[in-house]
Amino acid sequence: MEFKVLAVGDVVGKPGMDRVCKSLRKLKMQTKADFVVVNGENASVVGMTPQQAEDIFDAGADVITMGNHTFGKRELVDYMEDNRRVLRPANYAPQAPGYGWGIYETKCGDVAVIDLQGRCNMDYGPDNPFLAVEKLLKEIDTKLVFVELHAEATSEKLAMGYMLDGRVTALWGTHTHVPTADTQVLPKGTGYVTDLGMTGPRHSVLGIQPHLSIAKFRGDLTERYRWAEGETKMEAVLFTVDTQTGLCTAVERVDVYDQNSSQR
Repeated sequence: MEFKVLAVGDVVGKPGMDRVCKSLRKLKMQTKADFVVVNGENASVVGMTPQQAEDIFDAGADVITMGNHTFGKRELVDYMEDNRRVLRPANYAPQAPGYGWGIYETKCGDVAVIDLQGRCNMDYGPDNPFLAVEKLLKEIDTKLVFVELHAEATSEKLAMGYMLDGRVTALWGTHTHVPTADTQVLPKGTGYVTDLGMTGPRHSVLGIQPHLSIAKFRGDLTERYRWAEGETKMEAVLFTVDTQTGLCTAVERVDVYDQNSSQR
């Protein structure tokens, strides 16, 4: 039996939220996705509120993943404790609030989702994600396992992909907000892409007004980051799975742009 999972790149600010609310359910129908995972850690630029989580779920998401800005909005903590559909990185310290992985019921049986954070060039160092996922996989006995690695370095994501090849259904990267062109099925059957990209302002620097990032890199006095206005996009990847083997048969980009934008 075929099973399709849609993974959506980091939602950034109000433009990203507007795009998700406008386009996610339609894309889910068009791709015939059975299960949807959305990274929401930048819904408020830094962090996500409980209301934003509810809006993403209402738009069609089954699970929301987070990353290094998980606790950017402290009001999310209690919400996460009561809702296992919002995941923070599983390799955070054990006393961290929330959950790093979950098992979810679908028409094809149970599906596991694991959220991890990388360590290379990140703001602070969680536990080693390579060792953490090895421990988690010993606890998970579902055939379909999906892993997100929220990381800066492409090499770290690729290394994780090859380590888990044939052992998980798919692995995708988030955090850089720049979509990569390496959608593929790895040699042993794991679906892979280095980075999903982002959901939010198209003409921006990672969702932020370009002049603000330019000023930072020039060494000028900086202002508070604000999201860019104008055209928006939703960058996502669709994984097609053979439920008998638990491995991927196809991986493809299914990005969405405003109608007046030229598409890649």
